[in-house]
Amino acid sequence: MSASQKSDVRTLLVKIFGKDRPGITAGLFDTLAAYAVDVIDIEQVVSRGRLVLCALVSAPTRPGDEGELRATVHSWAESLRLQAEIISGTGDNRPRGSGRSHVTVLGHPLTAESTAAIAARITETGGNIDRIFRLAKYPVTAVEFAVSGAETEALRTALATQAAQIGVDVAVVSAGLHRRAQRLVVMDVDSTLIQDEVIELFAAHAGCEDQVAEVTAAAMRGELDFEQSLHARVALLAGLDASVVDKVRSEVRLTRGARTLIRTLKRLGFQVGVVSGGFTQVTDDLKDRLGLDFASANTLEIVDGKLTGRVTGEIVDRAGKARLLRRFAAEAGVPLAQTVAIGDGANDLDMLNAAGLGVAFNAKPVVREAAHTAVNVPFLDTVLYLLGVTREEVEAADAESETAVEH
Repeated sequence: MSASQKSDVRTLLVKIFGKDRPGITAGLFDTLAAYAVDVIDIEQVVSRGRLVLCALVSAPTRPGDEGELRATVHSWAESLRLQAEIISGTGDNRPRGSGRSHVTVLGHPLTAESTAAIAARITETGGNIDRIFRLAKYPVTAVEFAVSGAETEALRTALATQAAQIGVDVAVVSAGLHRRAQRLVVMDVDSTLIQDEVIELFAAHAGCEDQVAEVTAAAMRGELDFEQSLHARVALLAGLDASVVDKVRSEVRLTRGARTLIRTLKRLGFQVGVVSGGFTQVTDDLKDRLGLDFASANTLEIVDGKLTGRVTGEIVDRAGKARLLRRFAAEAGVPLAQTVAIGDGANDLDMLNAAGLGVAFNAKPVVREAAHTAVNVPFLDTVLYLLGVTREEVEAADAESETAVEH
């Protein structure tokens, strides 16, 4: 163990404040280097061009050097119109408490009142906020709190209640390598990946849209058995010409941020799939268009160029979606704990609960209450922030891709 690691060794916390410019960090450590100190910890934050730089270093051992170090640092700071503060102490920073979590807060906008409420609830659960970092400033404001001292599940429960009361989205995930190791994302299609309910698009061509929409809404609320409701709705499509499939494909509208989410996940090395209580006639097309790795849905039966009003093959219902998540994970070679599932309806619940992280996206109340976390803004790419990806990283990757194409 080096001297700087001992709990009783004398240390100095050197804090620098002022207008940021290139060379400040190098200048401070050049100044400290003359006194042969060890660097124990460094923190630096820049906000609106204002710098806060903190360096925890071992105190000089030669007599008289500490006083000289203090005078030299203050003189150096004044020459750059910066402020310096030096605090004596012993040992390293206090160890962070057990139970470490990432708390991501999404606001549209994020108000001071809601931030105060979240911070207070973290404190009430016994947690300590170690760091705060902004992930995005648009289309929503997203900030991440690194919290220690509280168990993830207890923190998630407490903050979910608080978030519902103040109208912000809060996601709580445990810290650790597994967060970056999540390598499979599986999402629902209707009202998640796309803005539409596919069966309603078909129903509009059959002239029974209102009847189908009523049954769909009841099924998504969990009031009807999904398989029974599926057969009842599909029966209303009997006799439609198969050419309607191409029309429906052209009418499908992707959710805002869907392309960005999938493009970024693929760049990060994730595999991406969809499962749907809708139809392969649409999901297969989405798979090709978006470069998805997996897709599974129900299949509308077509005979002699007409929809028969029946579906064929294995029914993709609530249990089926969870089963497909497990199948995709096995095929991708990804542990279930390292998967992310996204959905909005009651038939997504088993899948959301089976995944390592289940995200309720603009979901019905019953789904929001049961999922690990909820996102209630109309931008699907906000899911990236829950994985610790910043908006700047997304835009930088897009810019690099555009440059590569140009060349």
